[in-house]
Amino acid sequence: MSRELHGKNAIVTGGANGIGRATVESFVDEGARVIIADLDDDAGPDLAKALGPAAVFQHTDVSDADSVRSVVERAVGDFGGLDVMVNNAGVASSPRRFMDDDLRDFSRVMQVDLYGVMLGTQEAARHMGEGGSIINTTSIAGISPGIGFTTYRAAKAGVIHFSRCAALELAERGIRVNVIAPGNIATAINAAFDTRAIASKLQPLQRLGTPHDVANAAVYLASDRSAQVTGLVLPVDGGTTTGPPPISTGDVMARPGRAKS
Repeated sequence: MSRELHGKNAIVTGGANGIGRATVESFVDEGARVIIADLDDDAGPDLAKALGPAAVFQHTDVSDADSVRSVVERAVGDFGGLDVMVNNAGVASSPRRFMDDDLRDFSRVMQVDLYGVMLGTQEAARHMGEGGSIINTTSIAGISPGIGFTTYRAAKAGVIHFSRCAALELAERGIRVNVIAPGNIATAINAAFDTRAIASKLQPLQRLGTPHDVANAAVYLASDRSAQVTGLVLPVDGGTTTGPPPISTGDVMARPGRAKS
């Protein structure tokens, strides 16, 4: 490892599993000290133990202001400061189409996916000096419209707009705010879907993405290599938000049932 994050202190919310776990692992490999902030009281401590003294676990509910404040204060107290905040924790909403959705999960999804990001950004910024980096996780569902998961899509779109506003406000403090938008990544939140089939239909790069692909982007945004980068929305999606896999014009025009001139 290049030790890109040597000497940096970080918090990763939702850090016990999936993309969060990969980010914690990569940060520690790159020399950072990390607090794993998560509700998972089994996976979180196990991960911290596996990674050694550079990682500690704290039970954290990102939808609760006191809980978020507590984990930030612990980073400052135990590590002596906070350099990187990754607001990654998230939950999915109902896959039902909008007209069939009773929106019963609206409050919970907004509390975790949007309000939690806002809380984490605010609390972290209060304790960061110049050079601080805040990284917020959205989704390509927050960039491109689609059918189903309406509340989730709305919350993730909110993360993007909020983060760009925060990037403007916090620039005067020398704090950067950027966003990572994962696409077709195999994690628990989309375990019910056939990621390979989705990639074949929607993703120009047919390679399947992994949580560590997203973590690599987080390492860049946390490091001094991105010192001049703020307000960025970085899709890690194999090109999905750019467009579907290429189809030649000839192939489309040769399909049965095409209109005759």
